[in-house]
Amino acid sequence: MHSKAGLAPQLTVVRFEARVRIFYRPFSNILFAIGTLLLWTHFASAQDEVASIIRQSTEANDRDWAAAPGFDSSERDRTKVGDKTYAVTMLDGSPYQRLIAVNGHELDADKQQQEQKKYQDAVTQRQHESPDKRSERIAKYQADRKRDHTMLEQMTAAFDFHLVGKHMLSGHRVYELKATPRQGYKPPDRDSQVLTGMEGTLWIDQKTFQWVKVEAHVIHPVRIEGFLAEVEPGTSFELENRPVTSDIWLASRYSMRSNAKVMLLIRRKGAEEDTFFDYHKAAVSTNK
Repeated sequence: MHSKAGLAPQLTVVRFEARVRIFYRPFSNILFAIGTLLLWTHFASAQDEVASIIRQSTEANDRDWAAAPGFDSSERDRTKVGDKTYAVTMLDGSPYQRLIAVNGHELDADKQQQEQKKYQDAVTQRQHESPDKRSERIAKYQADRKRDHTMLEQMTAAFDFHLVGKHMLSGHRVYELKATPRQGYKPPDRDSQVLTGMEGTLWIDQKTFQWVKVEAHVIHPVRIEGFLAEVEPGTSFELENRPVTSDIWLASRYSMRSNAKVMLLIRRKGAEEDTFFDYHKAAVSTNK
């Protein structure tokens, strides 16, 4: 049997431990609450930063899109059958592509003269076309531009963004953001449907908020409504931009790989890479 004297130290220890537990429990709760608050504050601050980056990049994209028709350029289009290079000139409200090289080789003198004559004929034709024909031509160009712009706008609506880090890319200090499909996103048109099955990465210049690079790829099949077609994994695209003036950035490279089923049976694959260079201010248009 234990004596009362022998129990006293044990009782003292038990009482002390009880007091410690009584003290520690609310203290640990306070620490947990503070930790949770700090984590939430950090998360909320990070989300606010991402939202600000996306908002400012959208504004920068809008400025670049509006300025693009004011520039002439050169464009080299590569496909599996070869490549062609064009001088792209804004001509009375819409661009004209004049062939200047094939597979990296300049045209011979005769071909150059033929292409120059085609260009001069186009100048004459556009100067004398009827108002209806002119409006139709310019409207088609504007519709194509609007479709491309809508696709870029929908990229910021179709995804949730997470800031991965900040580093250098192509000589620019960038924010790197991971893009994942946003729950509940409703594409406004057929072209945007493919975004529901994609994820990607966006690199944004820290100073100007222009997009330095965009990469996206299909992660699960997407049925295109209105067509018996399905876009499948293996489909991807990349877009790279660069500054052409102190405040305007335009495309320097676009590449696309497609993997789809047509009529839900016939598999179609394709690849294309376009580069854009030699940007310079377009001549004053005759557009009125």
